[in-house]
Amino acid sequence: MISVNQLVGVSLVYVAFLFAIAFFAERASVRGKGSWLRSPLVYTLSLSIYCTAWTFYGAVGYAARSGMEFVTIYLGPSLVMIGWWWVLRKLVRIGRAQRATSVADLISARYGKSNLLAIVVTVMAVVGVTPYIALQLQSVTLSLSIFAGPEQSDTLSQPTAAFWVAFGLALFTVLFGTRNLNANERHDGVVIAIAVEAVVKLVALLAVGVFVVWGIAGGIAPMMERIDASPIGEWSMDRSRWAALTALSAAAFLALPRMFQVMVVENEDERHLQIASWAFPLYLMLMSLFVVPIAVVGLDIMPAGSNPDLFVLTVPLAEGQGGLATLSFLGGFSSATSMVIVATLALSTMVSNHVVMPVWLSTQAAGAQVSGDVRNVVILARRASILIIIFFGYVYYRLSGGGAALAAIGLISFVGVAQFLPAMLGGIFWRGATRWGALAGLVVGFAVWVFTSLLPSFGPDAVLSAATFQTGLGGIGWLRPQALFGIEGIDPTVHAVVWSLTLNVAAFVLGSLVTFPTPLERLQGAQFVNVFDHSTQARGWDAALATSEDLMIMAQRILGPEDALALFRAEAQRQGLTGHLPEPTQGFLQTLERELAGSVGSATAHAMISQLVGGATVSVQDLMAVADESAQILEYSNRLEAKSAELSRTARKLREANEKLTALSVQKDAFLGQISHELRTPMTSIRSFSEILRDTDGLDRADKTKYASIIHGETIRLTRLLDDLLDLSVLENGQVNLNLEHGTLRDVIAQAVLSAGGDRGNLLSITQSEASADIPLVTDLDRLRQVFINLITNAQKYCDAPEPALRVDVVDQAGQHQVVFFDNGTPIPVEARALIFEKFSRIDDKDGSGAGLGLAICREIMSRLGGDITYEPRPDGNAFVVHLPAQAALAAQ
Repeated sequence: MISVNQLVGVSLVYVAFLFAIAFFAERASVRGKGSWLRSPLVYTLSLSIYCTAWTFYGAVGYAARSGMEFVTIYLGPSLVMIGWWWVLRKLVRIGRAQRATSVADLISARYGKSNLLAIVVTVMAVVGVTPYIALQLQSVTLSLSIFAGPEQSDTLSQPTAAFWVAFGLALFTVLFGTRNLNANERHDGVVIAIAVEAVVKLVALLAVGVFVVWGIAGGIAPMMERIDASPIGEWSMDRSRWAALTALSAAAFLALPRMFQVMVVENEDERHLQIASWAFPLYLMLMSLFVVPIAVVGLDIMPAGSNPDLFVLTVPLAEGQGGLATLSFLGGFSSATSMVIVATLALSTMVSNHVVMPVWLSTQAAGAQVSGDVRNVVILARRASILIIIFFGYVYYRLSGGGAALAAIGLISFVGVAQFLPAMLGGIFWRGATRWGALAGLVVGFAVWVFTSLLPSFGPDAVLSAATFQTGLGGIGWLRPQALFGIEGIDPTVHAVVWSLTLNVAAFVLGSLVTFPTPLERLQGAQFVNVFDHSTQARGWDAALATSEDLMIMAQRILGPEDALALFRAEAQRQGLTGHLPEPTQGFLQTLERELAGSVGSATAHAMISQLVGGATVSVQDLMAVADESAQILEYSNRLEAKSAELSRTARKLREANEKLTALSVQKDAFLGQISHELRTPMTSIRSFSEILRDTDGLDRADKTKYASIIHGETIRLTRLLDDLLDLSVLENGQVNLNLEHGTLRDVIAQAVLSAGGDRGNLLSITQSEASADIPLVTDLDRLRQVFINLITNAQKYCDAPEPALRVDVVDQAGQHQVVFFDNGTPIPVEARALIFEKFSRIDDKDGSGAGLGLAICREIMSRLGGDITYEPRPDGNAFVVHLPAQAALAAQ
């Protein structure tokens, strides 16, 4: 069996190998020969940083304890890559446009470059990732203890081993990760080392899996029989826990600082996401392929009480496969070291940019132009941050006892970093999100996570007393860590996830709704939400207040003399100037801020530029204030224009109504004159001839008959006129009572033609369609017949064709029957068509026999019957269309 010393030696050789790969990769990148380092394959393998010692060791232990539930940890990221790659693409585009170096930088930049928000996110990230670092220490320590013999158990205790592992990882990370200052330049060495480690841990896990299936179980079929006989093969699902863990792993995949580093900061080409969207889920599938077989065989052959988290090591050792166990150890070691390196790099960048540098700058009286090299301060801050962060992980490992399952520790970190998600996603999709809303959500979510997940992980009477678990904080029953608000019976992890994220989102939304974003927040909100429309930021720098010399001094102290000189010289050449000092234009100040943001973060870079140019924030706010006033003026102008247009439309309608009323008034005056004449003429005739009959003696019978017939005709004429006026009045006032009868449309039309005299050799030729034969009616047949009679008599009176003809057709339009009365007379003039259905309207009434009430009566009757009557001009005549209701019962009014 291989000894611990040999294992340490192999590990050191492996680390040296990784360091050499990273060194030569960076050299190749500097020489411009590292295009292969920026391939989609390397980018996809770098995402394997998600697979830490938890997924290498802990997934097997998770499967042994909880069955297939371990799949949720792989399912969440796979769903994000396959279904949400467009969100990742937006994050990458924003990260490039804003020169974001971390999650804190991204959130800070979105909410007005708020350094307070960046500090809060940084503190949360450090605290949230600390259990994860402790998990890596625990996994490496446990794996070393497996190889320690009895003679080494006393000298190599787990706390001692954990300390030296932490020290080694810290030293390696300091040497490995802080060689470049600019955090937004690709760490080609780091990325290629992660890609190599991704291959190593995948090969190691597959090798153990192949050995277990074919070397121990005897093939796929025997392996499946073992799985069926194992408790793991019994399918059971806690739906709430599966849903919570899947969502949690997806959130952590987006919000983990190390994932942001490799997925956003190290991304060279957005198109790499298209390949990674299927290649990375494939990688996760391969990593999980043999998890269940290893867990089943481990439970079968290992002694009772064996730690299932270490089956990947103990099963090969139990079968005498020392070489395979060593390869497995290197796979787990790769998983742990890659996570620690990238996570501490990301966290140290956040700490130095958002905590150390702002504090250090505030202590310098000269601000950004202080003497000394700022570059050295930044590098020193990052190296110190790495040591402190790993020390925190070691302290957590000691306080928690190092005995918890790896999966349980990982879930605690997942819940912690998931608190970034509402502010992150809300910021890139909701322009109304504000700094105070984001701050409220982060603080509330973090506090709930600490109380319900982090502190309980140390156990009763460690940080929280046992009484707190039983009776609640301060004796308040609804403040129990694992039964918040008195709701019991929920799985502790699900409980922490639901309450922390729910209250986080609620505080974020409510805080954003009750507060108003600053002008700079609104500017950044537009840049983030509409990042694909514009990738550059509009600034309000006053370039006249800055000098190129001051900018050069500041840039040299941040970027280094060579990089700063190259940047300034390139800008000078672009401006067509000789030398290396360009004019401090708006565009150059924006470029310089983005370059500085890559080294010290966007918030700090923004503050440093502000000191030199007289304060960019004020200028941007003034610009936004002017823009707001302009927008208000424009909006007011638009409203006035809309009001003016509305008034114009109203005036036009009033003119049209007035013209119509004038026409009606003229018609009414003409009607009154006509009706007076019509009434006076028959009354005069009746009076005259009745006086003749009364006063004249000796009239013969023929004369008496003649005079009586005249009186009778004039009486009929007078009665008809009065009947029309009475009918129209009754219809308009709604006083008509309809007499519903059953009949057919053909009979009604035929009776109307007969009543109008169309069958008595009249000059008007009337033809009737046969389509009306089978159309039943339930309506007031007399009223409908009256409408038809009026239309027929109008045609008889006004059709001026040499051979007057009227055709009555029945058509079906979308289930509604229409009766069309078409005559071949002269079409009604255009100017008169709007008035033909009005009262007193008469057109070319040559003989003066009409009162202008017929069509008005027809319209009122059809309205009462539930139908309508319209006029349709035809090139060769006139058509009046009677619209019958769609239902059989036409008179349901």
